[in-house]
Amino acid sequence: MSAEGWQDHHHEDDNMGALTKAELAEHLHTELGLSKREAKSMVEAFFEEIRGCLRENEQVKLSGFGNFDLRDKRERPGRNPKTGEEIPISARRVVTFRPGQKLKSQVGHPDS
Repeated sequence: MSAEGWQDHHHEDDNMGALTKAELAEHLHTELGLSKREAKSMVEAFFEEIRGCLRENEQVKLSGFGNFDLRDKRERPGRNPKTGEEIPISARRVVTFRPGQKLKSQVGHPDS
């Protein structure tokens, strides 16, 4: 099954489904002939590498897919939605994802 065929098969039953790390590993097992253990290790290593780079304040650029960036947000006023009480929202670092042009063009149109 090609990558495109796998993607179609993966989402044909449920458009609101979610791809899991286990499904990625299963795909590597099926498509590349890796053992299930090797495939699971490869998926875990891939995501650990991304996490490690972000922990070290490095941007992650995946050509043809997109970039994971770090942004620092300042402390700002907020409000407890239940009580209406004003509370500060702490300064924090967040991870953002910006899709690359190729990914945008592939998923940007509902009819594509």
